[in-house]
Amino acid sequence: MKSIFKGAMVASVAAMGLTLAACDSAQEEAAEDAGEQMAENVEEQAEAMEDAGQITDAEAEEMTEAAEERADAMEEQAEAAAEGEPVE
Repeated sequence: MKSIFKGAMVASVAAMGLTLAACDSAQEEAAEDAGEQMAENVEEQAEAMEDAGQITDAEAEEMTEAAEERADAMEEQAEAAAEGEPVE
């Protein structure tokens, strides 16, 4: 009886661990998707501004690079949060 209980307990803990891991992955994926979408939006805006003559090519590049860096930071924060590390 004790071995059945221990086996069930181990299986339950393992299942909970997998469930939590799946949640973390979903949260990380959502943060990554949001960051990528934000970067794409900024890139499109920068291109439109460049095409309209409002900014130079170099300024458009700077805007795009800054947005990509913010997206990377968002992803890193999501990964840190998923791993239980303090988020800056």
